[in-house]
Amino acid sequence: MHARLLAPLVVTLTALFNGCPTASGAAVKITRIQYDPPGVDTHKNSNLNKEFVVLKNTGSATVALTGLRLEDKGEYHVYTFDTFRLGAGKSVTIHTGIGNDDRDDLYWNWGFGDIWGNDADTATLETAYGHDVDQCHYSGGGMAVNC
Repeated sequence: MHARLLAPLVVTLTALFNGCPTASGAAVKITRIQYDPPGVDTHKNSNLNKEFVVLKNTGSATVALTGLRLEDKGEYHVYTFDTFRLGAGKSVTIHTGIGNDDRDDLYWNWGFGDIWGNDADTATLETAYGHDVDQCHYSGGGMAVNC
């Protein structure tokens, strides 16, 4: 119980000491989900990395995403952000497959098949203690959705 209560405090204090607000109080939005990349679903890494979610900081200050979770509600896959800061007006793409993280692209490092359902799914960005920051739902019928 105590660890659960301390987690948000640690995330907030880390962000404050790093000089940027946490995403829970900022305008970080899920802007796009590419859930069914072009071609046949091969489950190979090159195909998995064409499946992705884009987040954008629509605010005017850098925000810390550290400790936030991006969740697939369909099968409940969870990506947890390590230390990561997203600049004002900047976007970051979280790919399903395996790769090397940089400031523009992060990798779930999921090598076991698709994460995002082709028929329908919900992506949720939430704090370490379960409060929603943003959410995007789609019902298939294409390859991607702008949120």
